[in-house]
Amino acid sequence: MHRFSRRRHCHLYFLNQFQRSFSSDQLLTDSFVLVEGNASSRTAILNRPSVLNALNMPLMSRLHRLYESWEDNPDVGFVVMKGSGNAFCAGADIVSVRDMIKKGNIEGSKEVFRKVYSFAYLLHTYLKPHVAILDGVTMGGGAAISIPGTFRIATNKTVYATPETLIGLHPDAGASFHLSRLPGYLGEYLGLTGDRLNGVETLACGLATHYSHSTRVKEIEECLKNLVTDDPSVIETSLEKYTDFDFPDNNSVLKRMDMVDKCFSQESVEEIIEALESEAAKTHDGWCESALKKLKYASPLSLKISLRSIREGRFQTLDQCLIREFRLTSRSMSCKMSSDFCEGVRARMVDKDFTPKWDPPSLAHVTQDMVDHYFSPLNPLEPELDLPTKREAFT
Repeated sequence: MHRFSRRRHCHLYFLNQFQRSFSSDQLLTDSFVLVEGNASSRTAILNRPSVLNALNMPLMSRLHRLYESWEDNPDVGFVVMKGSGNAFCAGADIVSVRDMIKKGNIEGSKEVFRKVYSFAYLLHTYLKPHVAILDGVTMGGGAAISIPGTFRIATNKTVYATPETLIGLHPDAGASFHLSRLPGYLGEYLGLTGDRLNGVETLACGLATHYSHSTRVKEIEECLKNLVTDDPSVIETSLEKYTDFDFPDNNSVLKRMDMVDKCFSQESVEEIIEALESEAAKTHDGWCESALKKLKYASPLSLKISLRSIREGRFQTLDQCLIREFRLTSRSMSCKMSSDFCEGVRARMVDKDFTPKWDPPSLAHVTQDMVDHYFSPLNPLEPELDLPTKREAFT
């Protein structure tokens, strides 16, 4: 189905969903997303700079309401999103999510992800052109709320990553869809290691649509403010005026795609590690050693879940990926089989000792039954991610 054909079904569904979360603390909620009204566009500014614009419930609720209202407004031709400070968005506010879990608010932790996933789908089916200015950190959920849109402008300050395996989670919010469509097995590499790409690399592999030096962002913003159109081709032509040309340097992973494909095309995480160890022994390549170090730091359970998720994503639509990923996340939040998410956040973001105690502690201890459990449908007491596309099948 065409990405814009779901519009009418989406509207009432999402409006009802997010009205329920409307907070009485309106001023606080509004401050998390600032708005600029322009000639025929609106700019949403993610405004939690002290935490790299991390996504929480109030921010996502307001963002969703704004996008719904703009899509219905004939005076709004297109929408722009950017971040305050030195980041676009570092993803979900995982420290606060961990706090919810520690306090027993498991459902609250799941709702944060439910809102991020739902917004990613809304953006994917959005009727109007969308421009995301990725001038800074763009990780996890930050990629989720930008990549499904029409245009993504990377800069020399862009830092893209899906570091979820390093915190006991999995590439989520649509990441298994986007990663699985990158060249070769680059998606498996990025998803398992959590390695970073710069702005030039995101353009080269297709995650970004444009690249400009950060010093030109103000010019781009001014151009967009004065643009009166709802035509993506007009926006495209305007953005091209500010495009800078650059190429990945010789240390880029994109210069090692033969090695990436050779190692990360293997069927299992264990075989990927064996391939990297073999290449490291033969070539003494520091890149192989670096990749191995990242894999051996990550949660063993997360590695196996993530590899399967990305592989399944190759054959699924975005909505199917989001529904599956929410199952995985819901199981991670419940901590019934493993508390790796809480432990990973503790080690990297709270205590910052970088010595997580994973459970299970090694790949050998992660059974197929464990992995299968994460992918199985949720029970009736744990609601699945309910996207409009599921309802449309019966209309």
